[in-house]
Amino acid sequence: MMQGAATAATTSVSGASSWSRSTRARAAAVALRHAGDAAAASSSSSFGPRGALAAAAPQLPLLRVRGGGCRLRPLSLLSDSGRNGELARAAAAAAAASVPADDGADAAARGESAGAGGIAATVQLGAMIVAWYLLNIYFNIYNKQVLGALPLPLPYTITAFQLAFGSVLIFLMWATKLHPAPRLSAAQLGKIAPLALGHMLGTVFTNMSLGKVAVSFTHTIKASEPLFTVLLSGLFLGEVPSLPVLGSLVPIVGGVALASFTEVSFNWAGFWSAMASNLTNQSRNVLSKKLLADDKDAMDDINLFSVITVLSFLLSCPLMLFAEGVKFTPGYLQSTGLNLQELCVRAALAGFCFHGYQKLSYLILSRVSPVTHSVANCVKRVVVIVSSVLFFSTPISPVNALGTGAALGGVFLYSRLTRTKKPKNA
Repeated sequence: MMQGAATAATTSVSGASSWSRSTRARAAAVALRHAGDAAAASSSSSFGPRGALAAAAPQLPLLRVRGGGCRLRPLSLLSDSGRNGELARAAAAAAAASVPADDGADAAARGESAGAGGIAATVQLGAMIVAWYLLNIYFNIYNKQVLGALPLPLPYTITAFQLAFGSVLIFLMWATKLHPAPRLSAAQLGKIAPLALGHMLGTVFTNMSLGKVAVSFTHTIKASEPLFTVLLSGLFLGEVPSLPVLGSLVPIVGGVALASFTEVSFNWAGFWSAMASNLTNQSRNVLSKKLLADDKDAMDDINLFSVITVLSFLLSCPLMLFAEGVKFTPGYLQSTGLNLQELCVRAALAGFCFHGYQKLSYLILSRVSPVTHSVANCVKRVVVIVSSVLFFSTPISPVNALGTGAALGGVFLYSRLTRTKKPKNA
């Protein structure tokens, strides 16, 4: 009877790899029960003291070799052939059948590790978004202070300074190999040059608007970017928007108009400068999609933004020298009574924040979906508007706040409709 039980246990364990974990546990229990019965029978039979000692001998725990996939079976402290050896093999088979519990423990450990890694990634992403918002807030504050302190508006000079600061950071990034430098061809430069021109002019017009009107009003006008996106995409790409997308433009246009009518700092120069910024920035985006769509040697987003920044700086230098180079000199600034050192420090901080928040925007986009990024960008504009109103004590009426809220709500709706219409890769 003992030999039959051992044989049955060995046969059942040999097919355990295709069973479920619960089936293998039941097989182990049956094998152990039979082994215990056989051990009891052996101790009361006439096998002699050697057989009883072999049956009661302890078994070394099962050893597993990591990475090799093989298992070392336990060895009995007393070896014997015949019935006692079969008893030891039955107990060994039962112990082998119970090994998957270790696999479950390993899987649980891996799950805990993956959960910890997910929490760390979420915390890192949250920190990046907070830094993105803060850099954008401080850029607008420092930039407005510099533009407001100058006796004359110098948007080309400020733009060139900001782009130059960003270019220095980019070359440091490439030199220290924080990001690999791109290999550019003449054809690629020819395609990127129009994008750099649009980026440079968009920055110039934004600085013009910030020098004329309140920061909150400039960003309210810039919330109408989707209107220009729809118009330019239809003109250059032949894309026809859906009725819901067109409907989302209504609160955007209406909110901007309502905010403009009730804005205390409103003037036409600041209004049209912000509108021109929308036109040039969205032209850059649409041309980027048209010119680089079929480029087999397309660069990653970080290098594309970096090359656009460097080319924008090179394009801004002639305009700066032609339009404002004679006026913007240390002697001229000292004659106005300005603190030149403080002015340069704030301009440098504005340039650092300007480049930093745009770089973080690309990094965040590579980690989240376009829908999440568009929602975060919409929230960022709200945060910037509220922060600037509080910092500069900008007077704002309930009707003005309603118009700003309607425009931002339309931007959020537009982002949801356009991003979920067709799935896109981040």
